[in-house]
Parts: sequence; structure tokens; C-alpha cells
Amino acid sequence: MGNNPRFAADLYQGTAGHYDRYRLPYPEAMIADLVQRAGVSGDGRLLDLACGTGQLAFPLRQWFSEVWAVDREPDMVQMVRAKADAVGAENIRSVVADAETLDAQPAHFELAVIGNAFHRLDRDLVAARLFRWLRPGGCVALCWSLGPNLGGEQWQRALAATLDRWRVALGAVDRIPANWDEPRRLRPDREVLADAGFGAAVHREFAVEHRWSLPELAGFIRSTSFLPASVLGDQEAAFDADLAAVLGPFATDGAFPETVSFAYDLARKPGD
Repeated sequence: MGNNPRFAADLYQGTAGHYDRYRLPYPEAMIADLVQRAGVSGDGRLLDLACGTGQLAFPLRQWFSEVWAVDREPDMVQMVRAKADAVGAENIRSVVADAETLDAQPAHFELAVIGNAFHRLDRDLVAARLFRWLRPGGCVALCWSLGPNLGGEQWQRALAATLDRWRVALGAVDRIPANWDEPRRLRPDREVLADAGFGAAVHREFAVEHRWSLPELAGFIRSTSFLPASVLGDQEAAFDADLAAVLGPFATDGAFPETVSFAYDLARKPGD
């Protein structure tokens, strides 16, 4: 079993506001498809592990009697609580905890979801814990989307190069382990789930068209672990000006169109 790269515990500290505003929501079609394929009963419990500001917890909560929204970052959990209070989501229970140390009872949950975070966790340990926490026949869904800096359009390549240049200039290259994705290439997530006892995973993909504005892109970057506002510091204005200068020539009617890819892998615990 490959070793997991070590991510610092506070990489997202202070990003909750940008994360909640600028991360694109999971498509409604994906949420509905996930609910249908998981076969949720309507009165079970949902675990949103490494929940961020609740990008999965909130759209899924209507199908569950109770939702645990769990994240290691207090800022993220505080944002979840504020949002839950604002919309009267009394069934959302927000918890500050690591996935590796969360205290939950066996067979407590009907569905567990992890959005854009499984690679940051001790995958084998967390998969084994999820297997124990889920009831027989329950499911785990690993969900993710690709950021605008990862695409192949000209403006996306220019964006990626700009981010790399600023990471070097600000001494932020080492914030993310250089080999962070190597364990997943050597041993994919679906294999980790299978080794924990889950059945074969179902893979589903969804595409959404989005037109990014420059302020949206600047906000998204501040929601990341590699160039948050805390790293940009007093260079925020200079960064925004550079971003506008670099990307401006690639704009289409003042925006940056992208076909955004969303996906999930759904695996079921054997049972009823």
C-alpha cells in the first residue's frame, strides 16, 4: 500500500468565505443521480466528511433525517453553522474533527460523501472507518470537480502558468507535497475502497458550462490551498492586476468559458 503524502493541517485556514462564494456548486443532475443510485431511504443519516462549507451537505440534506458535516478546519465548520442557521437547516450537525479521528458508531450512516478531499486523507484508514460507520447496503461517494487552472484552453494554460510563477515568487511551492497525486496513480481510490470491503464502484461524470469572470477567478484562487489570501498577503492587488493583464487577451466577451467536469465514484457496502 502506497504511503499518503502529508498535507499541512491548516492549508485552508482563512479561506472559508472565498471557498463558499467561488467554488462552483455540484450540478443538480449529479446530486439527483447520486441519490437515486445510492437508493437512499429518505430518513437515514448522511456523513459529509471533509465537508468544506457544505457543498454536498446542503443539497443532499433534504433526503436525510440527520446530516453530519465534518471538517478539520474550524473556519469551515463555523461557515456551515452560519449557513444552516440562515436557512433553518436543523438537521445539519456541524463537527470539527479529522476524518481519521472522528467518533461515530458502527452502522450509523446510510451514505457518506467526500468532496475533493479523499487524496488528502489517510485513504486506507478512512475507507476502513467508513466501512464500519455505514450500515449494510450503505454507500460511499467520492465526489470531485476540476479547477479552472487544470484545463487545456489557452486561457487555462495561461492561468496555470501565472499561478506557478506567483507560487515561486511568494515561496509557496512547498505548501502542497510535490508527490501528492502519486499514491492515487499507483493505487486508485476505487482500489482502496475495494480493499476496505466495498463492492465495485460506479463512476459517473457530469459536465456544466460556466463563464468565469476575472473577479470569480481571483476569488476561486483565494479559495485554494496553494494561493489563499494569507499567502498573497500585501501582494493581492499586484496579483489581481497581473492576472487581468495575462488573461485579458484570452477573454471571450469579457469572460472565460469552460466546460467544467464533475464526477463521483459510488461504492456500496455489502448487505441488504
